[in-house]
Amino acid sequence: MPLLPFSSPQMEASQAKLAVLIDADNTQPAIIEGLLDEVAKYGVASVKRIYGDWTSTNLRSWKEKLLEYAIQPIQQFSYTSGKNATDSAMIIDAMDLLYSEKLDGFCIVSSDSDFTRLAARVRESGRTVYGFGEKKTPRAFVSVCDKFIYTEILRDVQEDGEGDEDDTKPAARIRKEFKVDRRLLKLLRDTVDDLADESGWAYLGGVGQKITLRSSEFDPRNYGFKKLGDLFRAISQFETEERPQENSTGRQVYIRWKKRKGVL
Repeated sequence: MPLLPFSSPQMEASQAKLAVLIDADNTQPAIIEGLLDEVAKYGVASVKRIYGDWTSTNLRSWKEKLLEYAIQPIQQFSYTSGKNATDSAMIIDAMDLLYSEKLDGFCIVSSDSDFTRLAARVRESGRTVYGFGEKKTPRAFVSVCDKFIYTEILRDVQEDGEGDEDDTKPAARIRKEFKVDRRLLKLLRDTVDDLADESGWAYLGGVGQKITLRSSEFDPRNYGFKKLGDLFRAISQFETEERPQENSTGRQVYIRWKKRKGVL
């Protein structure tokens, strides 16, 4: 079962041991802070390695990040033009780690479809696979991961961090401009219906887990919302309700589809 961030803050996922393997040829240095912050939601980055030809000037912008974030560079010379030796080295290392280290999951950071079979093999072993890549990442790689995070939202986290002082105006603007598409609406409605009680209400935490099982790349941040509850509140076809949590001062959010009849 994937270790996903929609569970309670006290979930055991924070103790999971993860290997973070980065394809430097297909990843931008600007995402590294957001990337590692994201990884921390799922567990501890016990292994942090980045692969590339470090004799090349193309990776110069990465070098200052390596020491700052304690990432181990793995040298792989480009022996033949047109052949990606970096991918091969990363795959071999991943398989070595799979059998030699007691790891709970792997974070594969690349937009390259060459890692599709690797992700599938790691999942077959019972480990969780978190994929990180740009929106151009081939569908096959996205789908085979337990959870896939588009790195564009990680870059936004880093570059837009100064907006914390007045967070209500951007949120209000996003909600006003947001337009839900048919595919997203169907995904959300089907999931809520699956988990709803007799009155139609479904617990938000369970909905989040179920959605990710259905769509590995789903993330409310892809639509401009920090939290899943904010996304639901922005869609007029749903209503939300907060209920007091038993034996706690906290509150739980429940979701319900407003319309009883009709189709999308």
